[in-house]
Amino acid sequence: MRYLIGLILALQIWGLMGCVKRGVPNSAQSDSLKTSTRSKYLVETAKGTFIIELFDDTPAHKRNFEMLVERGYYNDLAFHRVVPELIVQAGDSRFRSVPNPSLDSLDNRTLPAEIKHSHFRGTVAAARKDDKENPQRASSASQFYINLNDNRFYDGNYTVFGRVIAGMETLDKIAKVERDANNVPLERVWIKIYPYDEK
Repeated sequence: MRYLIGLILALQIWGLMGCVKRGVPNSAQSDSLKTSTRSKYLVETAKGTFIIELFDDTPAHKRNFEMLVERGYYNDLAFHRVVPELIVQAGDSRFRSVPNPSLDSLDNRTLPAEIKHSHFRGTVAAARKDDKENPQRASSASQFYINLNDNRFYDGNYTVFGRVIAGMETLDKIAKVERDANNVPLERVWIKIYPYDEK
């Protein structure tokens, strides 16, 4: 019996260590997240890689992100806003290495708000225009940001539609790039996003 209890405890500790090793944000795990049909994406940058998992209970945002990745919208875009210890943001077609009118036309669209989740470290949320212009809190269909900390003061205002499940250290590196007074990085960090298959 003691052996069995010891084995169970060892497996639990091993599982927790695995989460830490993979860089899974602990606070993001504590939120009530529904990801029964998991949709995961690998993001490549010059600073490293990270993996995003999309939530099932924000279906419009999930389908939109999947469509943008399939069309290659995010490839060769740069992070255009970096605020250390707060967020990194991408998805603005003006920050593409080479303009692509067919893809850039996908920018400037909006999605209805699906505000359900909290802003924990590692969560992925849709940017949007302010309440004065946008009282419905509709999301930008292309721009997203990743929380570098638990930014709970954003709760109820922006749609959180995914989380980083591995590679937060890459986001922390991106947060250290030199930037101008408007938090626009002076060093361009280009991205490519692909569907991620765990197999």
